[in-house]
Amino acid sequence: MKVKVISRIEEEYTRETKSEAIKIHRNLDPRLRPMHRATEYKRALNATKLDKVFAKPFCGAFEGHSDGILSLAKNTQNLKQMASGAADGEIRVWDCPSRKALRILNSHSGAIRGLSFDRTGGKLVSCSDDRSIRIWNVPEAELGELGSRETRREERPAMVVAGESAYRDVDCHWGKDMFATAGNCVDLWDMNKDAPVSSFEWGCDTVLSVRFNPAEPEIFASCGSDRSIALYDCRTNTPTRKLIMQNKCTKLCWNPMEAFNFTVANEDCNLYSYDMRKLNVSTCVHKDFVSAVLDVDYSPTGREFVAGSYDKSIRLFDFNSGHSRDCYHTKRMQRVFCVKFSMDGTYVFSGSDDFNVRLWKAHASEKVGTLLPREKRKMQYNEALKDRFKHMPEIRRIANHKHVPKSIHKSAKLRRTMTDAQTRKKERRVAHAAPGAHKKEFKPMRKERIVEELE
Repeated sequence: MKVKVISRIEEEYTRETKSEAIKIHRNLDPRLRPMHRATEYKRALNATKLDKVFAKPFCGAFEGHSDGILSLAKNTQNLKQMASGAADGEIRVWDCPSRKALRILNSHSGAIRGLSFDRTGGKLVSCSDDRSIRIWNVPEAELGELGSRETRREERPAMVVAGESAYRDVDCHWGKDMFATAGNCVDLWDMNKDAPVSSFEWGCDTVLSVRFNPAEPEIFASCGSDRSIALYDCRTNTPTRKLIMQNKCTKLCWNPMEAFNFTVANEDCNLYSYDMRKLNVSTCVHKDFVSAVLDVDYSPTGREFVAGSYDKSIRLFDFNSGHSRDCYHTKRMQRVFCVKFSMDGTYVFSGSDDFNVRLWKAHASEKVGTLLPREKRKMQYNEALKDRFKHMPEIRRIANHKHVPKSIHKSAKLRRTMTDAQTRKKERRVAHAAPGAHKKEFKPMRKERIVEELE
């Protein structure tokens, strides 16, 4: 009879079950690994290159509209539901996983300028150029009903409110059955009443956008055609502060994690982030677009946001970065009127002038689907390496490089030439002027576009 002899080392590493982790002793002395930094740098370089190789952000398109998409709305209570409004007055409620229409709401006679789900996710508020506001009941359809005649029938609104002028935007209150509309003025409405509860005016012909603060819903902000950004308080029924800029702002979005910060999309090709407590200077200027920015929306994490522009491209920014992290475009995509982040921060929706709603990945090279624990650890390790070596010239060059259409490339080159010429002109004025005469010529970009602040 043979007897198996177990050494002390084997006895130490013997596991009682297969799932028990093996204890491995490691010596972390850096002198034992003289090439450790070089090895990690090479791994970071390879990870950066592979991100560009596997960058395939486009996931699919939602087809069915017969006119340009002007507005999008995401359901905060339902991850897979989204609504889109077109210029012909048609609203479609989509099931995102199957990319099929759950509901077709066709009652408006003008372009749909604003859409918003209420706090429960069961109602949809729409506003249009036909001077009407309509409230729709949007029950969730079962997956098996998709494509059937019942779910795709044209439905009637639960409530219709006739206004005095065309409406440009709508947003629902985060804690009450209320919503705000933007038109000739900012109106606050109750879901059950056909007349506004209160109205706000502050010397503006047309209000272009209105958004409630997600953390402090009694406060909301608006953008006007008089190049203004205004803050309002529902509790006092009065406007509180107003900021005048050199160019008109088209859309506004609050940071969901930092409730005092918001970002506006401007017609001067830039986006500006502000702190509502200190409006005399912007916290960050986000560049890279070459035409007017038409919409902006934050990720639920508050760490990044997406913006769409008239130059037929979509760009993703970190909340504190001056330049875009990614640029998305296709040959067929036209002017982008609206963009939205999904409620899990994984996908981005865009609506453009070519009748399509497109679905993109928030991270272009991210793998879609279930990841094994080993894959997750590998991805986290690569992200840590890229963040550690992101300032190295070779890695920075590869990470910052973006393929853009020829028209955008030429326009960006022309804009850089014009900006450099303006900077040289200011420098020469200061150099050849009397001492102190032209100190006001040089203002930081964060203050340069601000005209005045009113209280």
